Amino acid sequence: MNAIEIKSLTKNFKEKQALCGLDMTVPVGAIYGFIGENGSGKSTTEKIICGLIHESGGTVKLFGKSHTDPDIRAKVGVLIEAPGCFPNMSVWNNMMLQAANLDISNAEQEVVKILKLVRMEGAAGNKYKNCSLGMKQRIGIAMALLGNPALLVLDEPINGLDADGMRIMREVLTDISKSGTTIVISSHILGELEKIATHYGIVRGGKMIKEMTAAELEADCRTYVALQAKDMSRVKAILSCKYSRVEEYEAGYIRVYDAVSPEVIVSYLYENGIIITEIGTSKIGLEEYYIDLMEGK
Repeated sequence: MNAIEIKSLTKNFKEKQALCGLDMTVPVGAIYGFIGENGSGKSTTEKIICGLIHESGGTVKLFGKSHTDPDIRAKVGVLIEAPGCFPNMSVWNNMMLQAANLDISNAEQEVVKILKLVRMEGAAGNKYKNCSLGMKQRIGIAMALLGNPALLVLDEPINGLDADGMRIMREVLTDISKSGTTIVISSHILGELEKIATHYGIVRGGKMIKEMTAAELEADCRTYVALQAKDMSRVKAILSCKYSRVEEYEAGYIRVYDAVSPEVIVSYLYENGIIITEIGTSKIGLEEYYIDLMEGK
């Protein structure tokens, strides 16, 4: 069973069509990285999944049932934009108020457990307004986790965080996923998303243009040899005679994408009177893969 199955989803806002027949499949237990430029339809899709807005057409199923089913809706936790907290109330009181709204019987035990999960147990007495951005994001996730949802939908939860905040957020999301919760997370920080996502969906212009697993991304991301030498234009000309794809890249490097070892390139250039000053093997990541995909569309 899939946690989310979307077919031919459309959404119109007066004259503007935000979603144009989008398809989306999220397996149970996945951390699904939802990727796309601003205005591509990510937030609109997430809001429809969560029932915050209504679709114009198409179907949305969560765990095999309509997303409008009350029992299914109770299984969804959501953090879109900012958590709805009272600024002058403590973190604890905000959590307890949300627990009361959800009619959670063992509220205190549940709040203690969730605050520990999101690394906020030591800040329970802090006023919400005095919390840092990273803390507020984790409070929002904690609020969404109340009621033990099977599906968690997060819109840009790591944007604006410092390095330590991102690390903590990665740990939190990984721990949540280990408990069996399916996570859909949108973000523009693709390097961070790549560290935790098990599946990806890339959307553009209101349409899904690519879905893949992390293993499929790994297989698609080309390995290359990057090098530097004194006469880079001559190096590129010589390498282009032997290899099919040789490109100049940022920071003054030349990349060779053919399946070849650095030793072979060093030897070949040495035979042509060129000494390499720096060379190494690497692989393109999610961000570069995404950029190449967008430029090819």
